[in-house]
Amino acid sequence: MQIIYKNKSLERVLIFANALTATVVVASFVMLFGFEEPLLRAWILYSVQVALLCAFVGEKLIRMFNAVSKAEFWRANWFEIPLLLVLGVAVVGAGRWFAPTKAEATEVRHFAVGLYLVVQVVAKLCKTSINLAASGKSPTRTLIASFLVLIFSGAGLLMLPAASADGKESLSFVDALFTATSGTCVTGLIVKDTGTDFSMMGQVVILALIQLGGLGIVVFGAVFALLLGQAFSLRESVAMQDLLSARTVSRIGNMIGFVFFSTILIEAVGAVSLLGMWTGGVQNKWFYSIFHAISAFCNAGFSLFSNSFVDYNRSWQACAVICPLIILGGLGFSVLYDLVNIAVDRIKRFFKKWFNKQYRFSMEAPKRMRLQTKIVLSVSASLIVLGVLAILLFERYASGPGNPTENTITGALFQSITARTAGFNTVDISAMSPSSRFVLILLMFVGGSPGSTAGGIKTVTLAVIIMAAIAALRKRHEVEMFRRSIRVVVVGRAVMVTLLFAAVLFGGTLLLSITENSNGFTMSDIMFEAASALGTVGLTTGITSLLTTAGKLIIIAMMLIGRLGPLTLLAALTFNLKPARYNYPQEAVIVG
Repeated sequence: MQIIYKNKSLERVLIFANALTATVVVASFVMLFGFEEPLLRAWILYSVQVALLCAFVGEKLIRMFNAVSKAEFWRANWFEIPLLLVLGVAVVGAGRWFAPTKAEATEVRHFAVGLYLVVQVVAKLCKTSINLAASGKSPTRTLIASFLVLIFSGAGLLMLPAASADGKESLSFVDALFTATSGTCVTGLIVKDTGTDFSMMGQVVILALIQLGGLGIVVFGAVFALLLGQAFSLRESVAMQDLLSARTVSRIGNMIGFVFFSTILIEAVGAVSLLGMWTGGVQNKWFYSIFHAISAFCNAGFSLFSNSFVDYNRSWQACAVICPLIILGGLGFSVLYDLVNIAVDRIKRFFKKWFNKQYRFSMEAPKRMRLQTKIVLSVSASLIVLGVLAILLFERYASGPGNPTENTITGALFQSITARTAGFNTVDISAMSPSSRFVLILLMFVGGSPGSTAGGIKTVTLAVIIMAAIAALRKRHEVEMFRRSIRVVVVGRAVMVTLLFAAVLFGGTLLLSITENSNGFTMSDIMFEAASALGTVGLTTGITSLLTTAGKLIIIAMMLIGRLGPLTLLAALTFNLKPARYNYPQEAVIVG
């Protein structure tokens, strides 16, 4: 919702003041909780936070009087009133109605003030992300900028002493940047052990990066705006349509709501289902379950165990819970949205058919599955089955003597599913046969589906390339799938994505072979690492922590390119280029 203000110059001053205030808020929390002891005395920092609270309240009052329509202003900021009421009850009631002791009352007041400041900063960040996406510039550039801001912010938090396990030594900048990039790009490659080298604070930061990076901070901004009852302007809706790859602007609100609530529901069900998998206290069980459920659904591959799920390879939850979470996260929200709509339509038709006799004679046609959904489901199922068969075959007949890996159907199924998207493993990857690892590289190259949290060239791209080859063999002028024709521009885009992806993969592999020459890694290990980074998978043969600083920076770049997609980066660079208005004469050439 765009609010019109009377004094534009005053509004620009308030925007600058807001940015400065939000920066000071973050700095105050860092100085309070980022170190073993606060950098300044605690009462000074708490006093600063109270002053910042007053600044936020004053800013709202000034904007209210500066707004042309007071009704529109309060309609867009209605949540401020209940938020201030809760804050007032906490401040006044502490020591009277609850928290009887002085120490408890002070703690409640500090918590209430801190919570208010956090909500304000998050709200302003979300609104800013949407406004930037709708600014008229390329939305892809906004997406790239949001990822970069998230990565560097996460790296800064992970460098704090409180984020490390001992609470004293800080993580180096390159290692912190590597971990933050891996989390934001939902890859899972690590140079430091997530479970042992990071404190609870560090693990929570990584988990937040996974969730924000998996769904996108712009999408979170849109979710936050919708939850607060704010309607999108036309420009904002068009920007969100571009970022979500939605077909129509009218579906943007429904699509964003579906993304948010389906994510919460799937991750919650996954976390509850994983509770019985762990040992230890209730608090640890819940944290382990929530962490791995989010990591699996976002296809991140981060685990709190040094060897991933190798110790849980015989646990039924590894296949029955983790694998479905990975598959659902890799299908893409547009496919899930289509499947849910079809299921709801079938249920409605069933009840209308049996409880409304007149409806039997006037039934409309059922909703049809979109071509995108058919392609994604068929290719995903085919890749899983072919991956399982190939791994079983090669582990039995192509492995060397004394191979320690277990050649089981469940193990092959888990690796076939996780190699395309997630990055968990139930077997030692370095102990697998070279043929099996090459199969994993191919699966990582393909990746998940469009609109998902997975990387790779995507399943639909693979299907279009294959069907284009089949159309050429059959001497057909159009690429056909499921009795539908694919536009030539889509075929060209699929070819471009594949070529760019292959170019980045081979280029990254070549650079790593140069920088890691002193380490003595085999070319197979280097290509596997490069494919895992570019496909945002996270599987490794064990060389990640041994990489040189230059090698880590190359992997960081490949993870970011893989998460954003080579085509997205190319679109951002060529956004202002205008198409040519002329054609050259045609002349025959020979290929093949």
